[in-house]
Amino acid sequence: MAVDVIMPQMGESVAEGTIVRWLKAVGDSVDRDEPIFEITTDKVDAEIPAPEAGILLEIKVQAGETVEVDTVVAVIGAEGESSGASSGDASPASAEPAAAAAAPAAAPAPAAASAPSSSTPKSEMSAADLRRVRSTPVVRKIAAEHGVEISHVAGTGLDGRVTKKDILAFIEAGGAQAASAPAATGGPAVQVGVPMVSVKPRAGDRVEPMSKMRRVISDRMIESKHYSAHVHSCFEVDYTRVDALRRKYKSIYAERGGRLTFTTFLSRATVSALQKFPIINSAHDGQNVVYRNDINLGIAVALDWGLIVPVVKQADDLSMLALSKQVADLGNRARNRKLMPDEVSGLTFSITNPGIFGSQWGTPIIPQPTVAILGVGTIEKRAKVITLPDGTDTIGIKTCGYITLGFDHRVIDGAVADQFMSEIKRTLENFDESAM
Repeated sequence: MAVDVIMPQMGESVAEGTIVRWLKAVGDSVDRDEPIFEITTDKVDAEIPAPEAGILLEIKVQAGETVEVDTVVAVIGAEGESSGASSGDASPASAEPAAAAAAPAAAPAPAAASAPSSSTPKSEMSAADLRRVRSTPVVRKIAAEHGVEISHVAGTGLDGRVTKKDILAFIEAGGAQAASAPAATGGPAVQVGVPMVSVKPRAGDRVEPMSKMRRVISDRMIESKHYSAHVHSCFEVDYTRVDALRRKYKSIYAERGGRLTFTTFLSRATVSALQKFPIINSAHDGQNVVYRNDINLGIAVALDWGLIVPVVKQADDLSMLALSKQVADLGNRARNRKLMPDEVSGLTFSITNPGIFGSQWGTPIIPQPTVAILGVGTIEKRAKVITLPDGTDTIGIKTCGYITLGFDHRVIDGAVADQFMSEIKRTLENFDESAM
């Protein structure tokens, strides 16, 4: 019997994916787990394997099209079999919950230029738009009764979802009238959100549409800056001891299949600090702080076509060797589009390292729904004042670099953030060799 190939859920908050290209054509034979198409989402670029061996009988979604997760995109079956034998079609395999279906539709309202309305085709919405529009049945019911477009409401829930408190506050502030009535001058409805900037190309300019990943990164960064109260704290770290240990054990780790880098030491020190300051490893939904049980450490990887953050699950349970192996493996597979859905989800804290390109330090943006992110600056030799045992000072050469913590001040106080950073600094500067 024919088997449906569906758009996978590449991460817990991903609502859609775009097919970049098909690696197989209709009529081609495929093996189980053989890559058959390539997708891009707001989480990852990846090659998707065939669920079963057989013949690619039909392609239902063409390259360049964006569809919701669980949409049937192709059919695989036996040679000569009709694709009609499949029970699926090009609609999502799983429908919205019955309660959601029963909710009355929102009254039509003029769409703002910066946000799609509920009638906008889902293929034209970003993942963030889909999550906002798909709020709870209670929120949709309130929105319908007051003629409010949910996409016009700034959500404070997890991943920007609109809560009951958000919709009621929007209505009390007169948002319902503003959203449903044209401006008195006869112009367009009040625009909610970030406006588009009009740019007129000049002679010789080249206009290139943003990629799916680039557009979603843009949306996510703007949403995070709008949602979280960003504050940054910067510390200088002396990596001299870490550098000596790295040189001493590098070949031993390589023999065991690991890759000992500064990132390995930073990851270990970060995990240790997160265990002592669990609020840094939390999430925030606008009203509640969610203290995560596991430390799932994201390590940002720069790609030619964007940025991706594979996640080391339960990093607090790993040895230095195991941590070095996982960080290296995830980074390599991210660059080769080989990551699996689970490997880009569940993030609780992340590290980004622009220092590999020479940046001294930066002010990274917090990935939602986490509450903090660590930025790592370039590591280099610097002349430093060294106090000798007899109390005199001298000038010496040290291996140093800056680390920056971006944190949400609604959840984390500056004192706690600095204590967390001091703990990372202390661990790195006095790294315990027995942990190697």
